[in-house]
Amino acid sequence: MIRRYAYFGRAFIIFIAALALASCDKAQEETQVATDNTSSNNTLTIDQVEKAPEGWPRSIMTSQGLLTLEQAPSRIVSTSVTLSGTLLAIDAPLIASGATMPNTSVASGQGFMRQWASIAEARGVVPLYQTEPNAEAIIKANPELIIISATGGDSAMKLYDQLKDIAPTLVIGYDNKSWMQLAQIFGDLLGLEEQAKSVIQDFEQKVADTKSKITLPPQPTTAMVYYRDDTGGNIWTTKSAQGRLLKELGFTLAEVPESVKGNISMGLRDDIIIATGERFPDAVNGNSVLLFSASQEREQALKSNNYLQSSSAIQNNQVFAVGNDTFRLDYYSASNLLTRLQNLFGRSENGQ
Repeated sequence: MIRRYAYFGRAFIIFIAALALASCDKAQEETQVATDNTSSNNTLTIDQVEKAPEGWPRSIMTSQGLLTLEQAPSRIVSTSVTLSGTLLAIDAPLIASGATMPNTSVASGQGFMRQWASIAEARGVVPLYQTEPNAEAIIKANPELIIISATGGDSAMKLYDQLKDIAPTLVIGYDNKSWMQLAQIFGDLLGLEEQAKSVIQDFEQKVADTKSKITLPPQPTTAMVYYRDDTGGNIWTTKSAQGRLLKELGFTLAEVPESVKGNISMGLRDDIIIATGERFPDAVNGNSVLLFSASQEREQALKSNNYLQSSSAIQNNQVFAVGNDTFRLDYYSASNLLTRLQNLFGRSENGQ
């Protein structure tokens, strides 16, 4: 009897040892898989999207680390009025958006950008707040994805730590990307690749048509936003959405002297150069000037600026306002910009 117990005891010990070894092997295998996945994700660059072979999940590397979506979100909240226009253009399920000051030259009664306000209203998009980000309003919208701009006046980065615990929160910059690049990234991340491809192709055709129909004003060009108090302005660089589009159309942006550069505002941005005070005349050195976020009233104000009377563009009457809705370029405002450029610089039927 004792021998039988001893036999079963040894067998039991061997069985337990085998289970332990199998568990260790499985744990090592799972650890290896996790390590491999982490290694793969760590190779992603900022704003690069990675898709699973079967489509989902999808991950994107952000300035705050890796963000993974297990499935396509059906309720997206954008805290950025700049990014909202691009989301609407690719038919993203945007349910709410941050807004700006209402009833202005650039914004509707809801505080949405005028170029897409009617589209947002038709789709039932609601304003979360106006100007100042409000965490309670964002949470109340019950989002499945929250989108925050990394920089700019419409950035809600100060709420990131609070919002990331509510829903997956994507931080993305728009200061160094065109809206088309943003559309591509959003399309890849949200499963809207075809919609993004379609709207980009449509716009690229518009750009090609516009380029073939216009005669450029004297080059190079200073592209800028002129401050309302006439003390200076923001000069768009080649890294801005505005600068990239102008370059694609054949414009050459005037080089801004190093003596003008140096100011940093609205976060770390490389799409604008701030020129104020005595440095302002040195920055407006193009043979033509395109005034963004401006109507004819601002065009005349710049021409009348006493400090700019020696400017080539002023002396030769080569100053052109290109619309109030061009401060933030999305599909809608960029399309409007192309139309205005055709109206300003379009060739006549005989090619002159």
